[in-house]
Amino acid sequence: MAKMKIKKNDLVQVISGPDKGKQGKVIGVKTETQRVTVEGVNRVTKHLRAGQPGQASGGIQVVEAPIHVSNVMIVDPETNQPTRIRTRVEQVERDGKTKTVRTRVSVRSGKDF
Repeated sequence: MAKMKIKKNDLVQVISGPDKGKQGKVIGVKTETQRVTVEGVNRVTKHLRAGQPGQASGGIQVVEAPIHVSNVMIVDPETNQPTRIRTRVEQVERDGKTKTVRTRVSVRSGKDF
């Protein structure tokens, strides 16, 4: 299974499905199922049973459901358009030790995320 390049709090745009074109912030990532939950996208109606005292009361709520990571693209902060991501690997020296640092980079503009 490939590594997910989209992280929590990234701004993404939906590229397929009924919510195509919508942008939102990633509020959850499930790496096992390759799904992300995006704010304001793929909203579904959920029927909740009344629980114990102190918890949320029952009723009908509208919540965001996860969508597959292949249906979203990260938004380039400079151009505000969807873009692919590359990883730039650099050798950085700190305290006399060499460390490998990986940085996510936009393919469209070349800027860091």
